[in-house]
Amino acid sequence: MVSSIVKLLRFASLVICAVVVASFVIFALGQTSTASKHQAEEVSNGPSLAAGVAASEASKTHESSVHKVIDEASSKLTSPFAGVVSGSGSEWLTRVVELLLALIVYGLGFGYLARVLTVRV
Repeated sequence: MVSSIVKLLRFASLVICAVVVASFVIFALGQTSTASKHQAEEVSNGPSLAAGVAASEASKTHESSVHKVIDEASSKLTSPFAGVVSGSGSEWLTRVVELLLALIVYGLGFGYLARVLTVRV
């Protein structure tokens, strides 16, 4: 019975970490893409028009249903850590801190718990 719990903990740790990392990668790719478009618009049209384009780009919703599912799952998994960096104003800082805390708690924490259960039995 303990063996199955250990396997379940390790599997859950792997899946949770994969979801949180995938969400962060999607966020980072989206941000870099938006930044690239913003810079191109700023060079072409000047700073006043580029600000409006960047704002409209940032307000677009996610297009892929897989993307939505990954973001929602990641949001629920990292919600216990949301208060740590709330009000920072930087979405990058918030995402990085939530990613690191999730990897520590779910990755290292579940892994450590699985190892302790294995050693005790």
